[in-house]
Amino acid sequence: MRFPKLAYEEMSPRQREVHDRITGKRGHLGAPYRVWIHSPELCERAEAMSSYVRWECSLPEKLRELSILITARFWDAQYSWNAHVDQAIAAGIRPDSIKAIAEKRAPMFQADDERVFFKFSMELLENHFVSDKTFKEARALFGDRGIVDIIACVGNFSMLAMCLNSAEVDLQADREPPYPDIRGYERV
Repeated sequence: MRFPKLAYEEMSPRQREVHDRITGKRGHLGAPYRVWIHSPELCERAEAMSSYVRWECSLPEKLRELSILITARFWDAQYSWNAHVDQAIAAGIRPDSIKAIAEKRAPMFQADDERVFFKFSMELLENHFVSDKTFKEARALFGDRGIVDIIACVGNFSMLAMCLNSAEVDLQADREPPYPDIRGYERV
C-alpha cells in the first residue's frame, strides 16, 4: 500500500476517535478505511455513506452486492471484487453473470431486477447519463427511493474503488486475479 499503515499509537486523537467508532461497529479497520483514516473527517463521512449503501438502503442485498461488483469491474478494483464476489453469490447473483461482468460482457440475467439494475448502473458509469427508457424501467421496479439508492451505490463504490486502486491497497494473496486484463495495478 502506498500510504503508511498507521499503528494506533501513531494516530492523532481524532484519528483514534474515528478508528474506535469504526472498529466498534465493523470489528476492524478495513482496507479503504486504512487509507481514509489519514483524513479522519473524510473517513468518518465515507464510512457513514458506506454503511448506508451496504446495509440500510432500500435495495435488496443481492443488488447491493451486484453494485459492488459492477463498479469494481468498471474501475478494475480487484480488492473490492475479491472481497465481495463470494457474498454476491451467496446473495443470489449467479456465477455465470459474475463471470460475464469480470470479462466485461453483459450478463444474460434471468431476473428483471438484476437486468435493469445492471443496465441503469452501466449507463450511468459509461455514458454519464441514463436513458428515459432505462429510467422508467428502474422506476417501475425500484421506485424513486430505489433509483436514488442505485445512484448512491454506484457513486459510493466508485469512490471506494478509486481509493483502493490509487493507494494500491495490498491485494488478497489467497485470491486469483479476477480479471483477464489486469495484473496487480497494471493493465496487461
